[in-house]
Amino acid sequence: MTEILGRRPALTFLICLGLFLLTLVLPLNDYVLHILTLSLIFAIFASGWNLTLGILGLKMLGHHAFFAIGAYLSAIAAFYGGVSPWLTIWVGAVLAALAGLLIGLPILRIRSMPHVAIVTLAFAEIVRLVFSNLKDITRGELGFWGIPPFDPVSFGETTIRFGLGNAWGSFILVGFFFFAVQGGLLLLLWSRPGLTFAAIRDSEAAAESLGINLGAWKLAAFALSAGIVGLSGAIYAHYVMILTPTSVAGPEMLITLLAIVIVGGAGRFFGPLYGALLLTGSLELLREFGDYRMLLYGALVIGFVFVAPQGIAGLKFDRLRRRRGHGTNESSSAA
Repeated sequence: MTEILGRRPALTFLICLGLFLLTLVLPLNDYVLHILTLSLIFAIFASGWNLTLGILGLKMLGHHAFFAIGAYLSAIAAFYGGVSPWLTIWVGAVLAALAGLLIGLPILRIRSMPHVAIVTLAFAEIVRLVFSNLKDITRGELGFWGIPPFDPVSFGETTIRFGLGNAWGSFILVGFFFFAVQGGLLLLLWSRPGLTFAAIRDSEAAAESLGINLGAWKLAAFALSAGIVGLSGAIYAHYVMILTPTSVAGPEMLITLLAIVIVGGAGRFFGPLYGALLLTGSLELLREFGDYRMLLYGALVIGFVFVAPQGIAGLKFDRLRRRRGHGTNESSSAA
C-alpha cells in the first residue's frame, strides 16, 4: 500500500491543502486561477480513472464517456428543468455511476485486457455520437450553451459567485470538491476495500483463493470510478457553461487525461494531481508556439515517459526505495 499512497499520505494531503489555502491569499490574476481550476477538475477526473486504471489494474480507456454523461445530464437538468446545479451535479454523478454498472457487467466477463480497452473505447464513441445526434436537446457540435453556473453562496455581506467569469469563487468551489474527493478516496484506500483493491491488482488468483468476490469488487470499483468522473464532468459543465460532444467525449480528452495519469504516475494516489498541474499548465504555456503547440506537448509527454516511466509520484517512491536498499546494504556490510 505504500507504493500506492506513499510514505506519509496524510502529511502530503495536508501540505497540498495548505498550498491551496495559500493560493487564496496570493495576488493571482483570473487567468492563472482559471488554469488552476481546470487543473483541479482534471485531477478529479484522473483520480477517478486512476482508481480502475492504476490502482485496480483494469485497462479501461473509455472513462471520458462518463465525463460526458455527467456533464451533459447535469447541464440538461439545470437548463431545461430549472433545477439548481448544486443538485444536478449529483444527478450527473449518480447516472454516470449507473452507466458504469451497466457497461461494467459485460466488460468484466472479458479476460483479455486489449479487448476490454477496445470495448470501452467503442462505448465512449457511442456516447459521443448520441449527444451529437440529439440536436434538439444538446444542439450537437454547434454547442450546448447557456448552461447555468452554480448558484451564488452568501456569507453575511459577502457573496461568492461562480462560473467562468468569477475565477476566485470557481477556484474555491473546485478546490473544495477536489479535496473532498481526495479525502474520501484516501480513507477508502486506507480501509479494507483499499487493501482488497491492492490484492486484486497484485494477483487475482491469490485474491480469489482468499474468498474475495472478484466480479463484485471490480464492479463496485468501476461504478465508483465512473461516478467520480461523472461528478468532475458535471462540475466542468457548470464552470465553462458550454459543451460540445467532441470537447468532452472526443479523442483529445482521452489523450489529455491518459497523459495526466501516466505522467503523474498510474497507480499512485497523488499522481493525478501532479500530472494535471504539470500538463494543464504546460499546455497553456505552449500556446504561443501556435501550430507547434501540440507537437511540443507530445514531445514533453514522451520525454516524461522515458525519464520517469513510473510518473512524477513514482520518482519520489523510487528514490525512497533506493535509499532504503542502500541503508540495508550498508548494515549488511557492517555486520
